[in-house]
Amino acid sequence: MADEIRGHQAAGYTHVKIKVGGASLDEDLRRIDCALSVLPDSSHLAVDANCKFQRDEALVYAKALAPYDLRWFEEPCDPNDYALMAELASVYAPPLAVGENLYGNQEVTNLVRLGGWRSEKDLIQVDPPQSYGLHAFASMALALEAQGWGAGSHFPHGGNQMSLALVAGLGLGGCEAYPGVFGSFGGFADDTRVEDGFVHPPQRPGIGFEGHGALHALMSSVGAGLKTS
Repeated sequence: MADEIRGHQAAGYTHVKIKVGGASLDEDLRRIDCALSVLPDSSHLAVDANCKFQRDEALVYAKALAPYDLRWFEEPCDPNDYALMAELASVYAPPLAVGENLYGNQEVTNLVRLGGWRSEKDLIQVDPPQSYGLHAFASMALALEAQGWGAGSHFPHGGNQMSLALVAGLGLGGCEAYPGVFGSFGGFADDTRVEDGFVHPPQRPGIGFEGHGALHALMSSVGAGLKTS
């Protein structure tokens, strides 16, 4: 894992996220210590449980992870379990993050109203392509802004061209990236370069899909098939 992180650092990335919950708590803590041994500090590391934990295990992990003061603790439990989300927020001081399994404005509104979500620290990670697209995502961000959630609270999930375009256009907190993951649908334009944790969005019309060779070729072939069927 340390070698993998060093590889991402060499590619220009400064912050990383690792999974937790697939091993024992003791092993996960060793993995966190390993990751931190090659990162500047704990603010450069996030962890993601992919909604695995029920109440008891979620609270045990929250207690164990809190002293690390990580960048965020993502999806500790089912995001629609508002009672547990609120309980975690009351005992876990560092930032929490959730959103890739919430698909619209009403679901996110219910989370921030009922789940104890803290606008000054917690993060919303809705995945734009899975949440009805650009306009719906922007409308959600504006609606939440009226409730005290600034643009920096949004850190879209997905590591894709649409997420990157929204982050740049709306001035959001940041964009996840998944180097080498999700095949043709993942990643940014072919000429995008990561420098000290930042990228310059492609200067192409729209989202800039045309600059993503593999994705553009795939979608062109799909479109050609639809025309001939």
